[in-house]
Amino acid sequence: MKKARMTIDKDYKIAEIDKHIYGSFVEHLGRAVYDGLYQPGNPKSDEDGFRKDVIELVKELNVPIIRYPGGNFVSNYIWEDGVGPVEDRPKRLDLAWRSIETNQVGINEFAKWCKKVNAEIMMAVNLGTRGISDACNLLEYCNHPGGSKYSDMRIKHGVREPHNIKVWCLGNEMDGPWQVGHKTMDEYGRIAEETARAMKMIDPKIQLVACGSSSKDMPTFPQWEATVLDYAYDYVDYISLHQYYGNKENDTADFLAKSDDLDEFIRSVIATCDYIKAKKRSKKDIYLSFDEWNVWYHSNNEDANIMQNEPWSVAPPLLEDIYTFEDALLVGLMLITLMKHANRIKIACMAQLINVIAPIVTERNGGAAWRQTIFYPFVHASKYGRGIVLQPVINTPLHDTSKHENVTDIESIAIYNEEEEEITIFAVNRNIHEDIVLVSDVRGMKNYRLLEHIVLEHPDLKIRNSVNGEQVQPKNSDRSSLDDGILTSMLHKASWNVIRLGK
Repeated sequence: MKKARMTIDKDYKIAEIDKHIYGSFVEHLGRAVYDGLYQPGNPKSDEDGFRKDVIELVKELNVPIIRYPGGNFVSNYIWEDGVGPVEDRPKRLDLAWRSIETNQVGINEFAKWCKKVNAEIMMAVNLGTRGISDACNLLEYCNHPGGSKYSDMRIKHGVREPHNIKVWCLGNEMDGPWQVGHKTMDEYGRIAEETARAMKMIDPKIQLVACGSSSKDMPTFPQWEATVLDYAYDYVDYISLHQYYGNKENDTADFLAKSDDLDEFIRSVIATCDYIKAKKRSKKDIYLSFDEWNVWYHSNNEDANIMQNEPWSVAPPLLEDIYTFEDALLVGLMLITLMKHANRIKIACMAQLINVIAPIVTERNGGAAWRQTIFYPFVHASKYGRGIVLQPVINTPLHDTSKHENVTDIESIAIYNEEEEEITIFAVNRNIHEDIVLVSDVRGMKNYRLLEHIVLEHPDLKIRNSVNGEQVQPKNSDRSSLDDGILTSMLHKASWNVIRLGK
């Protein structure tokens, strides 16, 4: 049987994980908001119209920050439509998703919902069809205590205390020709610089995210990042990354190797940021906000049909991927990759949270809520991936796929929670044919014992969860043992593993 070896020591530190790496995303798209988190009149909803079962599932995921309100939606969004008396709010055409936006939920309602799920807001401003003044007005509305036009407007709307939103996105995917108000890299660099400068005059404590490339495959990558940061470096704190993966070729082995592409993407963006840092002779680091990431491909054909043949409806069922077990494995691999770069990735948002390429699904017209397969790697990472990332030294067998060479069988990372005196090892066996024994040397951690070995596995890689039952759920395993500082773990083929040690 194949073996892999790993050494873990508390002195091999990468960085402390920022809790915001376990963030998520809610866009006014499909059934994410309406018929998702917000369903007034549903017996499952509270006095504010928010579904209580959805709130409990979001709290289970423990997402500390949620990006809002888009996404492509934000580039044509008029935020003023979503504040004030609900009965006076206009319906608008959403050009991004060819839907009708009713504006029943706006910033004040969403802020109220975020308090219920214990999350901060990561607010995006419209730099597509609007610009500097509107971004400043929205910031004043949200963060200024009072005594000015827009802060007093908020108070008049029944929200006396400011929302104090700390993280703001300067538009969304402005490099994409699909974006309303798409810009060249120089056009965007200039407006990002000037918007950032003006917003920090209003609230110097906010953190700003400039738009990076919409994916690694964009023709302007990485020159886009270099140009934008050349303009805005002194005023922004983060550059964004977006990346989705799919398995349209039905090639599971190569699909699970795509986290290697993710790693390469991250390294390239870091190198570009540091090039501009050197060019400007700056002492400041730009951090990464990976504020859209997930698997997305199952619903593409249905989405194209709905937007073309059934446009201008309210909350159409768009981007409703129903995930397989192999999708959960790739989500686990992507989470491990994000953790590996905790020294530079300080924010990450799984896109999205409810119904739209999401870990949580609600059945249409007020039906039950349930957990997708991808829910579980995320909840494990969010729960146990808090602390200091340790650099594991791994010797693992390799394999080739149709489009990738020297793919590691075992991908793993270790997190040291100093406060709880716990070590958590996250590991994926992405060899889809063979079980592998992972032997981990943890002798550097004295007096630790094995707490549990959690596994997510299934013989059918295409199995899905549904409202009728969760075929894919984690379970405890007896396939790990710890003896004199040597941890031996059997990792079944195509499996997600969480191995926890405590003093």
